[in-house]
Amino acid sequence: MALSLGISPCPNDTYIFSALIEGRVPLPDGIGQLTTHFADVEELNSLAHRGVLDVTKLSVAAVADILDEYVVLPSGGALGRGCGPLLVASRPLALEDLRDISIAIPGAKTTANTLLSLHGAFTGLRQEMLFDAIIPALVRGEYAAGVIIHESRFTYADHGLHLVLDLGKWWEETTGVPIPLGVIVARRSLGEETLRRITACIRASLENANAGPEAGRAFVRAHAQEMDEDVLAKHIAAFVNEFSLDLGEEGRFAVERLVIRAAMLGDVTLSDSPMFASCP
Repeated sequence: MALSLGISPCPNDTYIFSALIEGRVPLPDGIGQLTTHFADVEELNSLAHRGVLDVTKLSVAAVADILDEYVVLPSGGALGRGCGPLLVASRPLALEDLRDISIAIPGAKTTANTLLSLHGAFTGLRQEMLFDAIIPALVRGEYAAGVIIHESRFTYADHGLHLVLDLGKWWEETTGVPIPLGVIVARRSLGEETLRRITACIRASLENANAGPEAGRAFVRAHAQEMDEDVLAKHIAAFVNEFSLDLGEEGRFAVERLVIRAAMLGDVTLSDSPMFASCP
């Protein structure tokens, strides 16, 4: 049996999955081959919506659309505090200055764009683009503001951009729960036993990385958009944590809360199927 895996090239994903992809952690029993597809998270959202991949990273805001076919795994995701999307501008601006202005976003189905909509203060047009194209577009003056994610949160000030709103902080302050950015989902049709084995392998891969980060460093650097070692380290520290090993009760509650709010925002009827895999 072959297994297709979709992850982003961002350091948190490559850090978590490097040991599994490079063979330092064995594949689950019954999986003879692993095919890895690297893509921007919005492309992964689209692929999951079309049911293309067996296991994939997914924006939490996109989970509501795919629950008939996929289930959320308890390991490998990106949740936390102080690591949410940022709304930045090319010059110092107040929230009211941006109400009707076109804003660059890293994809319609991303958690970042959903948070922007849930906030409710922004009614202007949204321009979708790859996440790493947003800062250059702002610097060129093509847009007054944009929502940045991933390693861009550590570099935007170096480009002369200004923070308008920390959307993650807003979520944390208004809900009291961590910001759930992305999760790993897998086909329900794989069956409970295979889902448990996949989850165990993801955890083993992350534990391998934590025990010996140097082993996967070249793999992480080979796929990273930002090559500065300090930025890579900050990125991994911000997005890889105890929730990446296991969502736990708090993580599941945070994911469920955002999925429900995203579904209401998009007028999506949630599937009756369980949201989370029954993995230990």
